[in-house]
Amino acid sequence: MAVNRFFVTATDTDAGKTYISSLLLQGFRALGHAAAGVKPIAAGTDQQGLNGDALRLMQHSGLALPYAQVNPICYQAAVAPHLAAQITQQPILESQLTQALQDWQQLALQHLLIEGAGGWLLPISKHRYLADWVAEQRLPVVLVVGMKLGCLNHAMLTVREIERSGCQLVAWVANCIDPQMALLQENITDLQQRIAAPCLGVVPFMPAEQQQSALATQLAAALTAIINKND
Repeated sequence: MAVNRFFVTATDTDAGKTYISSLLLQGFRALGHAAAGVKPIAAGTDQQGLNGDALRLMQHSGLALPYAQVNPICYQAAVAPHLAAQITQQPILESQLTQALQDWQQLALQHLLIEGAGGWLLPISKHRYLADWVAEQRLPVVLVVGMKLGCLNHAMLTVREIERSGCQLVAWVANCIDPQMALLQENITDLQQRIAAPCLGVVPFMPAEQQQSALATQLAAALTAIINKND
């Protein structure tokens, strides 16, 4: 059976890609679905040379994988990956990304979450963006919208660019990263009216552990329903 692949992107850095991906992974586990999260490109590591986002995906994945398979391209400095690649003279090779994707698709999984880095138009070389590779691999996209002042513009720019690239935006999540955001519900309603893809759910700022578990199941169930509808 083919693996359901999803590329998880966001309106910006720190919009919550890893957090939402980890919730989806927890939800899939609660539903009894085999799922894993991977981080093809990361920048910023601990003293052991490991990236925190990749480690969090490993923590919540339903399949134990070696770190190098979860995060095949990793740079120590917490900067734009293509700039880190220039500094270290270790270029981001799309052939390496494609090989990693082929390997992930051979795993005994129902769902594979491929988390991007930064926002949608992440440069990976002088003329290429990670979005170009995502489009060529025909990966369906899940968008995390970091709910804060300015998110309407960021969200719609991202949605338009995803559509322009030929990718399918299958769903989005409203992740409330600013607890003081004015007119939060009005902003969410506005985005629901503007974005054709369904909203999997609204994740409040720092939900309690019990609420977080229920949210995880809700998000995973909503994405599963979309998968079943499209089959």
